[in-house]
Amino acid sequence: MTETTSQSSIRARLNGDTVRNVLLHAFLYGLAVLMAVPYLYTLSRSFQPTELLRDPRPYWIPPLAGEPITLEHYQYLLNNTLVVEWTINTFIIAAGATLLIVVIDSMVAFSLTRLDWPGQGLVMGVILASFMVPYYMNIVPLYQIVSDLGLINSYWGVILPAVASPLGVFLLYQFFKDIPVEYEEAARLDGFTTFQVYTRIILPLAKPILSALALFMFVYNWNAFLWPLLVLSNETAYTLPIGLVNLYQGNIDTPGLHMAVAILGSLPLFIIYLIFQGQIVRAVQMQGATG
Repeated sequence: MTETTSQSSIRARLNGDTVRNVLLHAFLYGLAVLMAVPYLYTLSRSFQPTELLRDPRPYWIPPLAGEPITLEHYQYLLNNTLVVEWTINTFIIAAGATLLIVVIDSMVAFSLTRLDWPGQGLVMGVILASFMVPYYMNIVPLYQIVSDLGLINSYWGVILPAVASPLGVFLLYQFFKDIPVEYEEAARLDGFTTFQVYTRIILPLAKPILSALALFMFVYNWNAFLWPLLVLSNETAYTLPIGLVNLYQGNIDTPGLHMAVAILGSLPLFIIYLIFQGQIVRAVQMQGATG
């Protein structure tokens, strides 16, 4: 009798867990579909001809009569604008800034967590204090410095100020602190130098958080608008966000062009996220396990 009651309670508990899992997944999938609606609508409208776009009735799926699908908006962007050059400029700036941030910030975080030198607390305090300084307070002096260095209308004028962000140091500092010191001690016994500990022990263990940081900084620099707008005055040197805003201003009565612009502007970021999503999940899991 007791065994039968126990089996019944186990089945009831399993059934309850199954129902909760089904409801949870239904909620999450529904939320994902809801968040995808604007993007699907934008994608659909970017392939519709101007006649349908000006119809007061919005079409998710164009009618089969006439020309329901067109590439005219994308053809206009590729043939009559500098969108390709803007995309290349944006990629060079975002990739260059991201690479420098990952390399420099990882070195700084390593020195703050694994080396012993005077003034470590002061340096970390300055890094933390820099978070309290509003970004806009630095624009005028930063622009003056970039101008004095002759970096106006150049990639370096946009990249170098982005590298000074303290966020990467703060994130990597927290992660490097959680790496067991026994790994480093074992490497020292095997004759590893400090640089070898950094490159062959710390960096491989920190690959997930480095990938997450790289993705975050790439997206941030890809979408940067104000500082590139101040530094880049030549149209051929524009980044994608600046160029697309100019297109909006000159084509206010072409909604299909706006939709195509939105798709082209977000597609590279979507691809980058798909590539690095596994590393981001592992970074969160490792941080949760060690923290």
